[in-house]
Amino acid sequence: MVVVIATDAPIGVALNTAALLGVGLGRHHDDTVGADTVDASGARHTGMCAYPIPVLRASAEQLHTLRAQAASRADITIHDMTQVAQQARTYDQMSTTLSGTKPEDIQYLGLALYGPRPSIDSLTGALPLYR
Repeated sequence: MVVVIATDAPIGVALNTAALLGVGLGRHHDDTVGADTVDASGARHTGMCAYPIPVLRASAEQLHTLRAQAASRADITIHDMTQVAQQARTYDQMSTTLSGTKPEDIQYLGLALYGPRPSIDSLTGALPLYR
């Protein structure tokens, strides 16, 4: 699992993108969220992600290429965040706008890739950490 954020995304957009991609991962991959835990007083804490999720950076061009490469692999699931989604006021508006957008015109703000570590590493191993 890895999250890749657009290098030129403003910090607020980058944080929002990472959060939304995390929600997508959690919703579609039940094994990513661990069981609830308790502290020494018995207070319950909801389950957290059971795996580390590196957050990397990539240019707009790299995000397009990465998404295309990941889409060609059956063992990888792609969750993406687009400029269309970020600017939409409702989910319906986003869906309608995106359905009329050519693939080459989509601006990706980030991607989350889920799959076997060797497959993910082969695609993202050269990308720098988001710092």
